[in-house]
Amino acid sequence: MTTLLELDGLVAGYGPLTVLHEVSFSIEAGARSCLIGRNGVGKSTVLKSIMGLTDWRSGAVRWQGRDIARRSTVERARLGIGYVPQTRDIFPSLSVEENLIAGLRNRPVSAIQRAYQLFPRLKERRHNGGTQLSGGEQQMLSVARTLLGEPQLLLLDEPLEGLAPIICEELIAAFDVLSRDEGVAILLVEQKVQEALAFAQQAIVLDHGTVVHAGASAELLEDPAILDRYVSVTQVPVHDH
Repeated sequence: MTTLLELDGLVAGYGPLTVLHEVSFSIEAGARSCLIGRNGVGKSTVLKSIMGLTDWRSGAVRWQGRDIARRSTVERARLGIGYVPQTRDIFPSLSVEENLIAGLRNRPVSAIQRAYQLFPRLKERRHNGGTQLSGGEQQMLSVARTLLGEPQLLLLDEPLEGLAPIICEELIAAFDVLSRDEGVAILLVEQKVQEALAFAQQAIVLDHGTVVHAGASAELLEDPAILDRYVSVTQVPVHDH
């Protein structure tokens, strides 16, 4: 398999604060990976660092073998990295369809039909304004807009947070289709650990800004002791914080 993304000894943070310490892992083309750990250990900072939204100190961020650690966020997006932040960035004054058209990046308007296939709820709400959507529908719209940029790697920062179980199931099903049918690699940061591990093939555990475990998700599901040590969760559901 081709390595899409590789972090090699990445040290990064915000201003004088260093959050990530020598973080190293790789994401293969089409792979499903999750990044888990307790609150505040640096998971979101990893995604932001991949997108160039933190202060880089040292180490490499390689995309298809090329170091992009000094590239801008816009350049990284153009290379094929899509990022859906926790903030669900949509244009509240625009309708669902207008939000999608804004994400097309010179592609034909017909391309938004793919978003409607993936998220039928958005088609039903296509004339609704952003503020008229539920939290789950806003999350779907944020994901759909990012996908219109045709990323090869999709970074998802806690996409299931605060959402009803049925919406979580719809989102996970859509991520599954993207991975299985379209070959999009996914790196999922999620507090719902059981759902994340069930979805992902590879699990990366972060603690205090350092990778403390990396391996098959199935290993962690079968060995709750590792989960309990680093994530404080065994086989019980994780509730949103």
